[in-house]
Amino acid sequence: MPDHDYVPLMFQAQVGGRSQIHKLEDLAKKARELGVRKETLTQQAYDWAVQWQQACDRKTIPRFEPHIQTRTCSFTWRMVTNSGQDAGVIRPVIGERGWAYFPGSSMKGAFLRACKQLCPPDEVLQFCGGKDKDGELHPGMLRFHGGYPNNTEWLDDSLVDVVHPQEDWQTKNQGNHSALIQISLYQPTFVFGISSTKVLTDEQWELVWKVWQAALEQGIGSRVSAGYGQIASHSGNKLVGFGLSGEGAASKLINGEGEFRPNLFKAALRGHTRRLFNGITDERTADRITKLLWGGIGKGEEATVGLLGISFNAPDLELDEWRSSTQRSNTAPTYETGDALLDVLLMKSDLTPDQQNELKQFTVWLVKFAMLLGGFGKSWRRAYHPRFFPEYERQLIGCHWEFTKRSYPLYIPFNENLTAISKFLDAFYDKGKEFSWLQEMNTQGKPTPGIREAWHKGNVQVWGRLAEDEEDSLAIEWFHDPGFAIKQSELTGKMGKVGRLWHRMYPRFRKIQNSEGRTSWRQTDQYAELLTIFPNGIDNKQEQEKAKNFLKFLEQETEFIRLW
Repeated sequence: MPDHDYVPLMFQAQVGGRSQIHKLEDLAKKARELGVRKETLTQQAYDWAVQWQQACDRKTIPRFEPHIQTRTCSFTWRMVTNSGQDAGVIRPVIGERGWAYFPGSSMKGAFLRACKQLCPPDEVLQFCGGKDKDGELHPGMLRFHGGYPNNTEWLDDSLVDVVHPQEDWQTKNQGNHSALIQISLYQPTFVFGISSTKVLTDEQWELVWKVWQAALEQGIGSRVSAGYGQIASHSGNKLVGFGLSGEGAASKLINGEGEFRPNLFKAALRGHTRRLFNGITDERTADRITKLLWGGIGKGEEATVGLLGISFNAPDLELDEWRSSTQRSNTAPTYETGDALLDVLLMKSDLTPDQQNELKQFTVWLVKFAMLLGGFGKSWRRAYHPRFFPEYERQLIGCHWEFTKRSYPLYIPFNENLTAISKFLDAFYDKGKEFSWLQEMNTQGKPTPGIREAWHKGNVQVWGRLAEDEEDSLAIEWFHDPGFAIKQSELTGKMGKVGRLWHRMYPRFRKIQNSEGRTSWRQTDQYAELLTIFPNGIDNKQEQEKAKNFLKFLEQETEFIRLW
């Protein structure tokens, strides 16, 4: 193609045959159609990113004029502000000399929301402008100049991001779960600018930056409830925090690189919310309350801003690579978070103290449930094989999560017969039925038949036993034993097929009281080995028989006991 006919993808229409950077193409299929090697092809999104990197002015970092006050902030994960310029594509606004840019208008909107929460109406009017009590329009004294990255590192880091919704596929075994691509900035540091048309005192500027800090703590840009656009501190809108430590299989980006993606927490908690309410009420009501809490959008519906969001900060996060000793080419990215903090954020400020407290308690129960029976992220339905079954090296499977010291009291202190776990599951289900937002929907709906992971006793079974240490897992070997009937069955699942069984090794902590009555927590070597099974809805008679025989085997030939 002649040079003068070349049009960068950024300026091409988002239609078939032109630029469709949000689509994840099947490069193997495309290579066969073109008669070329797959290695010679790339996703359009990477071509788009390379063209942007090459055209952006790296020599001159944008600077604000001297009269503009500035503040710098770093984002803990990804950040994106949807430009809205390309149909179907989420990608940053691009400003001066090709630099990513956070618009002043978006900055003012975030500032205004925070200002209304922190300042009296007259101060909001003074800073941001608007109509007074008599309806007269007044201009604000502040000017918001937006923000730019303060270095060039954002251009070299992973710009190509992936969005992979799987909720319907995992909880209902239906629905689309195709991955989509967006463009976002990875852990950027931005400089934001504000000026004033009037001279402000030092105290006034201190208040202005206090308000902007509060705006940042609520998250800025797009997809903030999923962890995008978040900073490390959340003093104003943190509902509850959890100390967590995890290890497992990291997400793999389209280019094969590993990344720990904090949006996995919202995905897990949202999924468990839907499982719980699918077991309490009808499918439509369960969908409504899930969207009320976590946001969402459906066909022909306006987007719902949820009450809850998440932010995850892991200062000691380490990414590594797992490699099979028997098959050296078999590798996978891994993560270890170290002592990290998961904050669940309140995304709306108009709740009463009682509503906030109920929401906080519900969130605590939800996280305890997630930690009890599974984990977070890729392969969360399985115990982490390198820890509990290290001799298995065919592939990397599972994850393992624990509460850290600050959250030890959230552990369920069970005894040898695990009755405390049964009581927790009963109480968790009852909490869902009593949830006031569900009561306000005034529904008499019953659970919809056929929802595969609906959480009620007619649809799910939880079995458990006390394991003495990490090497004492019984079930983990059953999944890989060729002579055992459930290997690669519909119950355990296989590549591309979500199974109906979760396996978790839940650490045992003892609650100790000293002579002075002070409580402390002591970790033991023991675990509760837990199996969560959804045996209903299997169509194939042979697979039905396998599931039936496995449950009979658990009851008659193992030390597992049914807890729920």
